[in-house]
Amino acid sequence: MSTKLSGPGSTRTPGRGPAGPGLPRTARTARHHAPITATGLVVKVVLLGLVAGIAIWAAFPLVEAEKWVGLGLLAATTAGLFYLYLTPRHIPAKYLVPGTLFLIAFQVFPVLYTASTAFTNFGDGHRGSKDEAIVAIQSSSVQQVPGSTEYALSVATAGDPATGALVFLVTDPATGTVSAGDADGLRRLDPADVTVGSGGKVTAADGYTVLNFGQASARSQEITDLVVPTAGGALRSSGLSRAYEGRAIRAYDAGCDCVTDSESGKRWTADERTGSFVAADGERLAQGWQVNVGLENFSRVLTDPNISGPFFGTLLWNFAFAIGSTGFTFLLGMAIALALHSPRMRGTNLYRVLLILPYAMPSFAMLLVWRDMFNTDFGLVNNLFGLGVDWFGEAWSARAAVLLVQLWLGYPYMFLVATGALQAIPKELTEATSVDGASPWQSFRAVTLPLLLVALSPLLIASFAYNFNNINAIWLTTEGGPFPADNPRNGATDLLITYTYRLAFGAQGAEFGTAAAVSIFIFAIVATVSAISFRNTRKQEEVYS
Repeated sequence: MSTKLSGPGSTRTPGRGPAGPGLPRTARTARHHAPITATGLVVKVVLLGLVAGIAIWAAFPLVEAEKWVGLGLLAATTAGLFYLYLTPRHIPAKYLVPGTLFLIAFQVFPVLYTASTAFTNFGDGHRGSKDEAIVAIQSSSVQQVPGSTEYALSVATAGDPATGALVFLVTDPATGTVSAGDADGLRRLDPADVTVGSGGKVTAADGYTVLNFGQASARSQEITDLVVPTAGGALRSSGLSRAYEGRAIRAYDAGCDCVTDSESGKRWTADERTGSFVAADGERLAQGWQVNVGLENFSRVLTDPNISGPFFGTLLWNFAFAIGSTGFTFLLGMAIALALHSPRMRGTNLYRVLLILPYAMPSFAMLLVWRDMFNTDFGLVNNLFGLGVDWFGEAWSARAAVLLVQLWLGYPYMFLVATGALQAIPKELTEATSVDGASPWQSFRAVTLPLLLVALSPLLIASFAYNFNNINAIWLTTEGGPFPADNPRNGATDLLITYTYRLAFGAQGAEFGTAAAVSIFIFAIVATVSAISFRNTRKQEEVYS
């Protein structure tokens, strides 16, 4: 029996033909959702099990820190992932969600964290809370006084003897009890878990590795610096086998919200705006706490002579470096591409292979090689040309050297992309200019170059943005030097990114908040330049389209 379909003379038998309203719902569903194979099921179970394991692993520290909002987001995200991948619906989301999560984790979150850090005084001496700063101030001022209790000391770690966190194992001379102490305080150990030798010295303890004399000697400075808070003061080492409970000469008074030195009588009052204890004469204690400072870091970058002078000087060189690296490599790469694009050239394939060799070599290794080649005494450049130039000792010679290195490393890329763009330009256009009597230079300027720029402008903008933050090019060759005698933080070849790195991790003390503010400036500069360039590129495309 046939069923009439729309359209004259068309019929179909129920159950046959393309899927449509006449088919049962299960048939249409089966057609759109292929059955899961055994391998696919195993992969899904493994991946969802991994998600569950990561969620459980991340939940414990959130519960311990009482971060209930974060715990709620973790639970909601995990439940959402299980719902998404255990149901046959929302097919597009199954492919979009993983990429979105990675984008948030590795792009959005770091940017937001950097932006939030820029509004704080986070850095050396300002890493924790005010209570932690008070404990650090009091602990660091501990001194041994007559009558201080002394303990037999064994130094141990809960991990690798060379790198693990240090722990003091001490035996109370009065009671014989053994305690383990670190920066968080003392905790008594079960007598069944420790072995005590002669003189009360601990020789073994469950969960700890007792250091021998050689291992302890290698970490003597860390042992000296370790302070263990106690109810009566703090515990410090006296050599490698004895410890004493000393008294803190600096104490915090909640009444005046200040720290007072019991020996000198000097007082440092808490300044909540800067997160520091400040004396009447302006002296600040090294230990402070993290606070929100608003726009102060941005203001310092623009107005503080110690930062703004190096910042603006570095910014000018940064633009010169990025423009020079991009422009010179483009001009050289384009010139070579034009030469090899000529029909009169022979052996072009061999030339192309030889010319892209620098592009095939690891850039970090080549930067180190070029650093040695510019060495004043035994470098290849001076020896080959009979020069005596101190390339990295003077500002302008160091800048010229890094630009030459960038030219050698970057022109093969520009050569490759220019070659591809030249081959995409129709020959009829250049032939038409020749017929009109234009010279090769006029033809290049009027036709070839504009079309090349339309095709390569996005790549040139990307190259500029990359070179603007090209930390390897500077750090592996000059390390930012040469440096003036009065400013070891900012060198002649420093880019903003290397200057920021030195601010954040410099030997003179890390300033993460200020470094984050500089990073925001860098982002704003690159984003503005890129936006303007892309707008001009679109105008060019409209003209030549």
